[in-house]
Amino acid sequence: MARGFETLGERYPAVTAGKAVPVKMWTRGVAVDEGAAVQLQRTAGLPFIHRHLAVMPDVHLGKGSTVGSVIPTRGAIIPAAVGVDIGCGMCAVRTNIAASDLPDSLGTIRSAIEAAVPVGQASHAEVPGAVGRRWQEGLMQRYEVIAAKHPEIVVKKSAALQIGTLGGGNHFIELCLDEVDQLWIMLHSGSRGIGNRIGQHFIAKARREMERLFIQLPDRDLAYLAEGSALFDDYVEAVGWAQDYAMENRQAMLEAVLAVLRGFFPALATVATAVNCHHNYVERESHFGAEIWVTRKGAVRARTGELGIIPGSMGAKSFIVRGKGDVESFHSCSHGAGRLMSRTEAVRRFTLGDHAQATAGVECRKDAGVIDETPGAYKDIDAVMAAQVDLVEIVHTLKQVVCVKG
Repeated sequence: MARGFETLGERYPAVTAGKAVPVKMWTRGVAVDEGAAVQLQRTAGLPFIHRHLAVMPDVHLGKGSTVGSVIPTRGAIIPAAVGVDIGCGMCAVRTNIAASDLPDSLGTIRSAIEAAVPVGQASHAEVPGAVGRRWQEGLMQRYEVIAAKHPEIVVKKSAALQIGTLGGGNHFIELCLDEVDQLWIMLHSGSRGIGNRIGQHFIAKARREMERLFIQLPDRDLAYLAEGSALFDDYVEAVGWAQDYAMENRQAMLEAVLAVLRGFFPALATVATAVNCHHNYVERESHFGAEIWVTRKGAVRARTGELGIIPGSMGAKSFIVRGKGDVESFHSCSHGAGRLMSRTEAVRRFTLGDHAQATAGVECRKDAGVIDETPGAYKDIDAVMAAQVDLVEIVHTLKQVVCVKG
């Protein structure tokens, strides 16, 4: 067995009586909760899984599918595995600003970013000019075609109003310093409300398809759409659009943050963009001699030489990485540290004092509303990185100095 692998079937009894494909896990030194193991077993038992599942070290129980899993399929896609935060991912850029250029207090900068980028449930009151161009030139016509076939996805306010907005939960905008004290902008968000509507709509459609075809599954969230059906084609069209929307959303936020920083540092320039990539998405790829669908649920593509981002929690390190193109992982790596406990358990276990101590030195929210995102709720990012040395190499190590959350 290759270094870093564990086959799930050797540790947990197979639910599918030998019919399941192997589950290959890059989890050495990292805990795997029992709930995630059961989810993985059920997914591995589906008849259209290609060769094996690949599991990243940030693996944990997820809604719809296991977070930190790479699900290769032939002839079908599981909408709940992609989830409702379609196209969620990361964007980062290095600047020419040094740590010595930063003011002693970063609160004013954080406030300016929060004023420029709507966070939480907020949207733009009006569509900004640059956002409007993005919508009209690259997204609007495709959206109208999808909405005409599936009017249930239409939101009351234009989806253009959320391009360049952060959202809540684990989404963030951060300013970080790298190993030579250069400033980076790093952010994490997805397809916002419209992606959620698309995801929910097709998850429900897939469940109804299973009922119509009298297909019994061990979990209703494994409901799938079969390739060749009209619904499958509609989903591929809609999910692809939502992934493009998420990419534009991150790019718009990055430009807004750069504009804010130029108000503080007129000579600011970007040195190199690390990546703008998804980690909740599905895409057509070629692996092991076959054209397949690869769903990465909380995983980043890591082809040979490809750059990616693996963030830690609010007070921990983050990493810019370069993929090694590991074939057994379907060219993948983790998308972050991964939750160690549920949000409810984090709120129960940690105090405001714990959170303040864990985020010392980071200009960020220290209130009860972000306790569920406190660093202790996540796995040790160093252990996660050690478990995937076969998948990526570290290019830059970043440490947050400002963190904006919804």
